[in-house]
Amino acid sequence: MKIQKSYHDNGRTGILYIVPTPIGNLDDLTIRALNTLRQVHLIAAEDTRNTKKLLSHFDIHCPLTSYHEHSQQSKQEYLLNVLKKGQHLALVSDAGMPGISDPGTLLIQSAIEEEIPVVVLPGANAALCGLVGSGLPTDQFYFYGFLPKKNKERKKAWQILKAQQATLILYESPYRLKDTLMDIKENLGNRKIALARELTKKFEEYVRGTVEELIEWSESGMVKGEFCIIIEGSLAQVDENQSWWEELTIIEHVDYYIETDQLTSKEAIRKVAQDRELKKRDIYQQYHVD
Repeated sequence: MKIQKSYHDNGRTGILYIVPTPIGNLDDLTIRALNTLRQVHLIAAEDTRNTKKLLSHFDIHCPLTSYHEHSQQSKQEYLLNVLKKGQHLALVSDAGMPGISDPGTLLIQSAIEEEIPVVVLPGANAALCGLVGSGLPTDQFYFYGFLPKKNKERKKAWQILKAQQATLILYESPYRLKDTLMDIKENLGNRKIALARELTKKFEEYVRGTVEELIEWSESGMVKGEFCIIIEGSLAQVDENQSWWEELTIIEHVDYYIETDQLTSKEAIRKVAQDRELKKRDIYQQYHVD
């Protein structure tokens, strides 16, 4: 067990600040985020070119280093050493909250393991903006983010999503939007849906209707900008005796935990054994033999 007192100087390490940045409108950067970016010793940015523009706009002068999905492993030790020397580090992504469909999770996990304080600042987030503006229920929601591109992983994702009664939240690029809408119709049916694009920007737009209506809209040539897709949850009655994984094979079940929860095969096999109330060695044999 680890206990973190976020605002107590431990005298040993710096603090890793997770700083959300605007998803469009620069005025959405909070005063606290501004002060943090001015006070830290180093900023780790997903794309230093984008972050330089943000810092220049607010007249912030702080050293930058890159930290993106391709450099996470190589930069991990360097950034941890910065923190261990007692220097404060801010982690930012191109837009929104680091770690949510953006780099950050690995560094956060490593800092926690090293007992380095991790302080998360509140701020802009496309998923919650899109959800609230969609007009669909907000009492329960299931955030998935970007769907997998490979067919096998994508099929597993739809198996998980179609049983959810909570409102669903996806991210999608304009280039794959139409295909994703067609997938939604095929796997989830003609549900109520809302598309939120260019959130907080000049051309912010919500398109609300049924899946079929939005497919027709997507064929009009108006598909531009990054999209947040908000989908009505399943209206079907859930069989309380049926689990979400029952339509998956054991191999698919293990792979799901490996890919989605980033577990090792050993950890995933243990979870599958718990889910299915089977012995770990039986899951292990089926997974590795098959």
